[in-house]
Amino acid sequence: MNNQALTQFLLHVGDSQLILSHRLSEWCGHAPELELDIALSNIGLDLLGQARTVLSLAGQIEDLGRDEDKLAFFRTEREYRNLLLCEQPNVDFAQTMVRQWLMDHYHILLLDALSQSSHADIAAFGVKSLKEAKYHLRFSNAWMERLSLGTDEAHHKTQQALDNLWRFTAELFELTADEQALVDSGVLPKLDILKDKWSAQVESELARLDLTLPENGAYRRGAKQGAHTEHLGYILAEMQYMQRTYPNMNW
Repeated sequence: MNNQALTQFLLHVGDSQLILSHRLSEWCGHAPELELDIALSNIGLDLLGQARTVLSLAGQIEDLGRDEDKLAFFRTEREYRNLLLCEQPNVDFAQTMVRQWLMDHYHILLLDALSQSSHADIAAFGVKSLKEAKYHLRFSNAWMERLSLGTDEAHHKTQQALDNLWRFTAELFELTADEQALVDSGVLPKLDILKDKWSAQVESELARLDLTLPENGAYRRGAKQGAHTEHLGYILAEMQYMQRTYPNMNW
């Protein structure tokens, strides 16, 4: 088994959950209403827990003495492997919900596939996290309906958010050549074949929600090459500040 390729894949998954969790945490104390404030914080905590599990496993397989904290706080922007979609700013509540909704549909398929991995720890992660992802999708689905089928202003903002974010969906489910080799051994499932299923589900739902696919399509990539948008650097500057200022600090 190619441990380096598996480590990079797990970093891709864990980094995506961590950065998306951080974005949701930015709503704490700022959400439109108290119930939403609590809900978004709880979803963020679910994603943070998933990130901890995957990053810990990545550290174990990598076997270089890096635990979840070292992987989270002491890697640079170019070393992060998160999906570009996760790092896009909240902007407003509509964009937050569209981003979350796109990711929730992705998570359902990803985690279900990972639950069938021949690697026991990866399969266990998939089974446990899938339960949380199903709740997350119910939440984002409800808000997508409320926003897109609500007032003209809410519908406009939801469509605008979709137009802004859709370009970053191109790299969902893509595997590198090294990761593809792990598919043959059953460690990783055939994630690339899930892209068509995700697209069909999302496009069907968008039609029901009276939303239109952006004409420019999806084309932005870079997650697994460490080529990020300008937003990730600001996230890491905030998230890593304490540990980088006071290395190995303990509460």
